[in-house]
Amino acid sequence: MKLTVYTGLILILVAVHVTVLPSLSVWGVAPDVGLVAVCFVGLLAGEFDGLLVGLILGWAMSLFSAQDLATSILVKGGVGFFAGLAGRQITHVTPPILVGGLIMTSMLAGLIVLWSMKPNDQQDLWWAVRTIIFPQACFDAVIGGLSYWLIWSRFNLDRLADGVE
Repeated sequence: MKLTVYTGLILILVAVHVTVLPSLSVWGVAPDVGLVAVCFVGLLAGEFDGLLVGLILGWAMSLFSAQDLATSILVKGGVGFFAGLAGRQITHVTPPILVGGLIMTSMLAGLIVLWSMKPNDQQDLWWAVRTIIFPQACFDAVIGGLSYWLIWSRFNLDRLADGVE
Protein backbone atom coordinates (compact mmCIF):
# COMPACT_ATOMS: atom_id res chain seq x y z
CA MET A 1 0.00 0.00 0.00
CA LYS A 2 2.76 2.43 0.91
CA LEU A 3 4.57 1.63 -2.34
CA THR A 4 1.47 2.47 -4.36
CA VAL A 5 0.85 5.73 -2.48
CA TYR A 6 4.48 6.85 -2.75
CA THR A 7 4.70 5.92 -6.45
CA GLY A 8 1.50 7.86 -7.17
CA LEU A 9 2.76 10.82 -5.13
CA ILE A 10 6.05 10.89 -7.03
CA LEU A 11 4.37 10.61 -10.44
CA ILE A 12 1.86 13.35 -9.62
CA LEU A 13 4.53 15.68 -8.19
CA VAL A 14 6.79 15.25 -11.21
CA ALA A 15 3.87 15.95 -13.56
CA VAL A 16 2.85 19.04 -11.56
CA HIS A 17 6.49 20.19 -11.41
CA VAL A 18 6.82 19.98 -15.19
CA THR A 19 3.42 21.28 -16.31
CA VAL A 20 1.76 23.49 -13.68
CA LEU A 21 4.53 25.13 -11.64
CA PRO A 22 6.16 27.12 -14.46
CA SER A 23 2.88 29.02 -14.90
CA LEU A 24 2.48 29.58 -11.14
CA SER A 25 5.77 31.36 -10.71
CA VAL A 26 5.72 34.74 -8.99
CA TRP A 27 8.52 37.11 -10.06
CA GLY A 28 10.24 34.19 -11.74
CA VAL A 29 10.27 32.05 -8.57
CA ALA A 30 8.32 28.79 -8.50
CA PRO A 31 7.67 26.77 -5.34
CA ASP A 32 9.47 23.50 -4.76
CA VAL A 33 6.50 21.23 -4.07
CA GLY A 34 8.82 18.24 -4.01
CA LEU A 35 10.62 19.65 -0.98
CA VAL A 36 7.31 20.35 0.77
CA ALA A 37 6.00 16.86 -0.01
CA VAL A 38 9.18 15.20 1.22
CA CYS A 39 8.87 17.18 4.47
CA PHE A 40 5.31 15.92 4.88
CA VAL A 41 6.31 12.32 4.20
CA GLY A 42 9.17 12.58 6.67
CA LEU A 43 7.01 14.19 9.35
CA LEU A 44 4.08 11.83 9.01
CA ALA A 45 5.72 8.51 8.05
CA GLY A 46 9.20 8.62 9.58
CA GLU A 47 12.79 9.17 8.60
CA PHE A 48 13.27 6.06 6.45
CA ASP A 49 10.21 6.76 4.31
CA GLY A 50 11.19 10.43 4.08
CA LEU A 51 14.71 9.50 2.99
CA LEU A 52 13.52 6.97 0.43
CA VAL A 53 10.84 9.22 -1.09
CA GLY A 54 13.28 12.15 -1.05
CA LEU A 55 15.97 10.21 -2.92
CA ILE A 56 13.58 8.92 -5.56
CA LEU A 57 11.74 12.23 -5.93
CA GLY A 58 15.03 14.13 -6.16
CA TRP A 59 16.16 11.81 -8.92
CA ALA A 60 12.85 12.03 -10.82
CA MET A 61 12.56 15.81 -10.54
CA SER A 62 16.15 16.40 -11.60
CA LEU A 63 15.42 14.60 -14.87
CA PHE A 64 13.01 17.38 -15.84
CA SER A 65 14.78 20.44 -14.42
CA ALA A 66 18.13 22.14 -14.76
CA GLN A 67 19.21 21.13 -11.27
CA ASP A 68 22.24 18.95 -10.73
CA LEU A 69 21.36 15.28 -10.19
CA ALA A 70 23.52 14.67 -7.11
CA THR A 71 22.50 17.93 -5.44
CA SER A 72 18.80 17.27 -5.99
CA ILE A 73 19.01 13.71 -4.69
CA LEU A 74 21.07 14.62 -1.62
CA VAL A 75 19.03 17.69 -0.69
CA LYS A 76 15.61 16.07 -0.97
CA GLY A 77 16.77 12.84 0.66
CA GLY A 78 18.38 14.75 3.52
CA VAL A 79 15.30 16.91 3.99
CA GLY A 80 13.09 13.82 4.19
CA PHE A 81 15.39 12.14 6.69
CA PHE A 82 15.73 15.17 8.97
CA ALA A 83 12.00 15.93 8.75
CA GLY A 84 11.39 12.37 9.93
CA LEU A 85 13.76 12.87 12.84
CA ALA A 86 12.07 16.15 13.72
CA GLY A 87 8.64 14.53 13.46
CA ARG A 88 9.69 11.90 15.96
CA GLN A 89 11.05 14.50 18.42
CA ILE A 90 8.24 17.08 18.20
CA THR A 91 5.05 15.73 19.74
CA HIS A 92 2.58 18.23 18.31
CA VAL A 93 3.43 19.83 14.98
CA THR A 94 1.29 22.91 14.36
CA PRO A 95 1.13 24.95 11.14
CA PRO A 96 3.37 27.77 12.54
CA ILE A 97 6.05 25.23 13.55
CA LEU A 98 5.87 23.67 10.10
CA VAL A 99 6.11 27.07 8.37
CA GLY A 100 9.22 27.99 10.37
CA GLY A 101 10.79 24.62 9.64
CA LEU A 102 9.98 24.89 5.93
CA ILE A 103 11.50 28.37 5.69
CA MET A 104 14.72 27.18 7.30
CA THR A 105 14.80 23.95 5.29
CA SER A 106 14.09 25.65 1.98
CA MET A 107 16.70 28.36 2.69
CA LEU A 108 19.29 25.69 3.52
CA ALA A 109 18.41 23.68 0.41
CA GLY A 110 18.69 26.80 -1.75
CA LEU A 111 22.05 27.69 -0.23
CA ILE A 112 23.34 24.16 -0.88
CA VAL A 113 22.26 24.38 -4.51
CA LEU A 114 23.83 27.83 -4.79
CA TRP A 115 27.06 26.59 -3.21
CA SER A 116 27.20 23.71 -5.71
CA MET A 117 26.96 26.22 -8.58
CA LYS A 118 29.97 28.19 -7.24
CA PRO A 119 28.94 31.81 -7.93
CA ASN A 120 31.60 34.22 -9.20
CA ASP A 121 31.72 36.78 -6.43
CA GLN A 122 29.96 37.92 -3.31
CA GLN A 123 27.62 40.15 -5.27
CA ASP A 124 26.23 37.13 -7.16
CA LEU A 125 25.75 35.30 -3.88
CA TRP A 126 23.74 38.08 -2.24
CA TRP A 127 21.75 38.70 -5.42
CA ALA A 128 20.73 35.02 -5.54
CA VAL A 129 19.79 34.96 -1.85
CA ARG A 130 17.76 38.16 -2.10
CA THR A 131 15.95 37.49 -5.38
CA ILE A 132 15.63 33.70 -5.59
CA ILE A 133 16.38 31.75 -2.42
CA PHE A 134 14.51 33.84 0.17
CA PRO A 135 11.35 34.36 -1.96
CA GLN A 136 11.28 30.65 -2.82
CA ALA A 137 11.65 29.72 0.86
CA CYS A 138 8.71 31.99 1.72
CA PHE A 139 6.67 30.57 -1.17
CA ASP A 140 7.43 26.98 -0.06
CA ALA A 141 6.52 27.82 3.53
CA VAL A 142 3.20 29.40 2.54
CA ILE A 143 2.24 26.43 0.37
CA GLY A 144 3.35 23.93 3.01
CA GLY A 145 1.69 25.81 5.84
CA LEU A 146 -1.61 26.15 3.99
CA SER A 147 -1.55 22.50 2.96
CA TYR A 148 -0.78 21.32 6.47
CA TRP A 149 -3.39 23.64 7.97
CA LEU A 150 -5.97 22.26 5.53
CA ILE A 151 -5.06 18.65 6.38
CA TRP A 152 -4.81 19.43 10.09
CA SER A 153 -8.18 21.20 10.32
CA ARG A 154 -10.02 18.90 7.92
CA PHE A 155 -8.87 15.54 9.24
CA ASN A 156 -7.75 16.56 12.75
CA LEU A 157 -4.58 14.50 12.93
CA ASP A 158 -4.76 14.23 16.74
CA ARG A 159 -8.14 12.49 16.60
CA LEU A 160 -7.00 10.21 13.78
CA ALA A 161 -3.99 9.14 15.84
CA ASP A 162 -6.27 8.33 18.79
CA GLY A 163 -8.73 6.39 16.61
CA VAL A 164 -11.68 8.73 17.32
CA GLU A 165 -13.71 10.10 14.45
